[in-house]
Amino acid sequence: MKYDFDKLIDRRGTACVKWDLCPAPDVLPLWVADMDFEAAPCIREALQRRLDHGVFGYVTLPSSYYRALQWWYERYGWTIVRDHVVHTIGVVPALAAIVKALTKPGDAVLLQSPVYNCFFSCITGAGCEVVDSPLVYKAATYHIDFEDLKRKAANPRVKLMLLCNPHNPAGRVWTEEELHRVGEICERNGVFVVSDEIHNGLAMPGHRYTPYATMGFQHFATCVSPSKSFNIAGLQNAAMVIPDDEAREKIATQIQDLEIGIVNPFGVVAFEAAYSPEGAEWLAQLNEYIYANYCHLRQFFADHLPELTVTRLEGTYLVWVECSALGFSDSKALEAALQQKARVWFNAGQMYAPQGSQFLRINIACPRAILTEALTRFHAYVRA
Repeated sequence: MKYDFDKLIDRRGTACVKWDLCPAPDVLPLWVADMDFEAAPCIREALQRRLDHGVFGYVTLPSSYYRALQWWYERYGWTIVRDHVVHTIGVVPALAAIVKALTKPGDAVLLQSPVYNCFFSCITGAGCEVVDSPLVYKAATYHIDFEDLKRKAANPRVKLMLLCNPHNPAGRVWTEEELHRVGEICERNGVFVVSDEIHNGLAMPGHRYTPYATMGFQHFATCVSPSKSFNIAGLQNAAMVIPDDEAREKIATQIQDLEIGIVNPFGVVAFEAAYSPEGAEWLAQLNEYIYANYCHLRQFFADHLPELTVTRLEGTYLVWVECSALGFSDSKALEAALQQKARVWFNAGQMYAPQGSQFLRINIACPRAILTEALTRFHAYVRA
C-alpha cells in the first residue's frame, strides 16, 4: 500500500475534539466521526503552497473549484451545473439553513432513524416537528419501510425529507432502486428532499454510492463536502447543489442572512486538492484499509463476543453494534461505564434515535493497533 495508515499520530494537546475531550488521558476515543489518519499528501502539499504565499485575506471561489466539484461527481454519473451550486462552511450549517429557508414554524420534516443526531436539532431548531419513518433492522442490516414512508410523506404538514446517503449510523449505501422509490414518494406528495451525502466517498468494496441527484427529480438539494472522506472537517468547506430555482434563491438568502457562506482560503485549496485524481487514489486505498479494519472487528466479535451483532457496513467508517446481550437498559449508561472501566469511548446509540438504546457506534477510522487495543479493552470489560 502506497500510503501508511498504520502510522500512529499523537493528537493529544492539539485542541482535538476527539482526543482532548476524553475524560482521562488513557481513554481511547473511537467516537466522533473524525479519522486518525494524516490528510492525503496532495492536500497537505496544496496547503503548504498556500501557506507559503503568506497572505490569507478574503477569497472568492475560483473556476477551478467548480471544475473539481464537477469532475469528482461525474465519476458517479452526476453532471453538476455550476449555477446550481451554493457554497457554505459545512454540511450541518447547510442542513439547518435549508430547513429554515423552506419551512415555517409548525411544519413537519421527515427523517429515517436511527440517523445522525444533528438531523433532529436542525428540525427542532427551525421550530418544526420531527416525523420519523424508522428504518427496519433485520438480519444485521437496515431496510426502508416504504409503506410507512408513504403514510408519513402524505401528511400535508410534511414539507421536507432529510435523507442520509450513505446512511450514518446504519452503514447503508442506498441503491438506485431504493433512492428512486424514495424520490417517487416525495415527488408525489410535494415533499422536498434534502440529501446529506457527506460520506459519499466512503463506500466499501462491493457497494457503489449513487447520488440522489441522478434519480431524475427536480425538487431536492444535495449537500456534499470532502470533509469526512478526506478528514478535513476543520477546514470548513461544503457545497449545496440545488436545481430548483425558487428553492435555491431562498436557501442562498438564508445562507447570506446567517453569514455562513464566507469561504476559508485553506478550505478552498483543500477542497480542490481532494477532488482530484491524486485524491481519488488516496481515497481508494483508505477505503481498503477501513474495510480491512471492519473485517478485523467483525472477526474479533465472532471469536470473542459472539453474542453481540455487528451491523453490515456498506459505507462510512462507523460500525453499528447491537449490544442488548450486555444487559444495559440504555447505551448512555454503557458508554459511561466503558469510559470509566474499560477506558474506551464509543458513541451511545441513543444519540441517533430512542431505538438506538441497545446499540453502540464505533469509529474504525484509526490505525489497526488502536482499534485492536480498544476492542481488547472492551472484551476484557465484558468478560470481567
